[in-house]
Amino acid sequence: MDKFLQEKLMPVAIKLGNNKGLVAIRDGITLAVPLLLIGSLFMVIASFPVPGWEAYLTKIGVSTYLWKGVDSSFGLIGLVASFGIAYYMSRQYKVDGIPSGIISLAAFITVTPFLTTKTGNGVPTAFLASQGLFVAIILGLVNGYIYQWFINHNVQIKMPDGVPPAVSKSFSAIIPGAVIITGWLLVYALLASLKLPNLHAVAQTVLGKPLGLLGNNLFGLMILVALNSSFWFVGLHGGNVVNAVMKPLWLSNLDANKVAYQAGEKLPHIFTSVFMDNFVFIGGGGATIGLVLAIGYLAKKKKSSKQIKTLAPITVVPGLFNINEPTMFGVPIVLNILLLFPFILAPIANLIVAWSSMVSGLVPLTYTDPGWTTPPIISGLLATGSFKASILQAVLIVIDILIYIPFVIAIEKRFKAEENQ
Repeated sequence: MDKFLQEKLMPVAIKLGNNKGLVAIRDGITLAVPLLLIGSLFMVIASFPVPGWEAYLTKIGVSTYLWKGVDSSFGLIGLVASFGIAYYMSRQYKVDGIPSGIISLAAFITVTPFLTTKTGNGVPTAFLASQGLFVAIILGLVNGYIYQWFINHNVQIKMPDGVPPAVSKSFSAIIPGAVIITGWLLVYALLASLKLPNLHAVAQTVLGKPLGLLGNNLFGLMILVALNSSFWFVGLHGGNVVNAVMKPLWLSNLDANKVAYQAGEKLPHIFTSVFMDNFVFIGGGGATIGLVLAIGYLAKKKKSSKQIKTLAPITVVPGLFNINEPTMFGVPIVLNILLLFPFILAPIANLIVAWSSMVSGLVPLTYTDPGWTTPPIISGLLATGSFKASILQAVLIVIDILIYIPFVIAIEKRFKAEENQ
């Protein structure tokens, strides 16, 4: 198994981790994280799980403003991603990413159909949020690459040396910007003139449906979870590799749940980015909350090894906040064949139990993002507005401890043997 992981899986993981497009998607979407957290804060306040709270906010006229805050932050994922992905794509080719991002943002608006009313035109807010995410990915990658090609091939307007750098950069962006925006305007015009669906609808079909086959069903998720753990095992950030492909879908699902909750409708999606972070990967990749708590338990024993006592403080506290790099490289988990089985099994067990609890209606679905570093129990309440989710997290943590503890005991015996030599 170890040979297979290093010789077969690791080269693939390295290529994926270094792929410029995937890196741009990952980092570009990450730019929207502060807005997601701010919007989620407004949403938690607007829907705090106290009887009569929402009715009270509506009565005093505050509820409308809180939801306006949600839409003005959480509802801009697609718009921010259109800038961020192009920005990071150009940066990887040693080109200033800011003009690239601005041009891509303009192109995003160009391909987005306007709503026409008696009072004027406007952009449908749904396209600025998750419904525009797949177009943002396409435009960000294409525009970022085209922009850097023009600049690196010196197809630009150059100003004299005495011109301020900011002005010079602005003129450099004119030619690539004109080409990019004109190109997407022609695409929009062609689709509209032929009475075809707009680019957002096309992207949702071409990208959204295939990703949904993998990321919106239990068995597909089990494969992704196993891959996540396998990448981590060989020393690569499994979350970065898997999320670069799947996070757009899961963020889109979360936003759809937010919209449904706001409208008082049934939430449509179990599998969201929040579900994965707070119910599957509790403690971080591999659901290592069970591992660090098992280490903490053994460290309290008088006869525990010195290594376990040393590991406990540097792994338990970060692990409670879903930060597990100290555990990955301190225990270590990386290339430690003894821990490979529980490292894959624990998050898969969490996935199955959490999915079963939500699909049966025992636990409500996620609709807001408490932040991936929020400790379990608290995060469950904030993500769903229900203490039932906190109870579910407690059950999952117990399951993770039971999965990990036999293997931690085996590691403890090995540590003692080394110390007694």
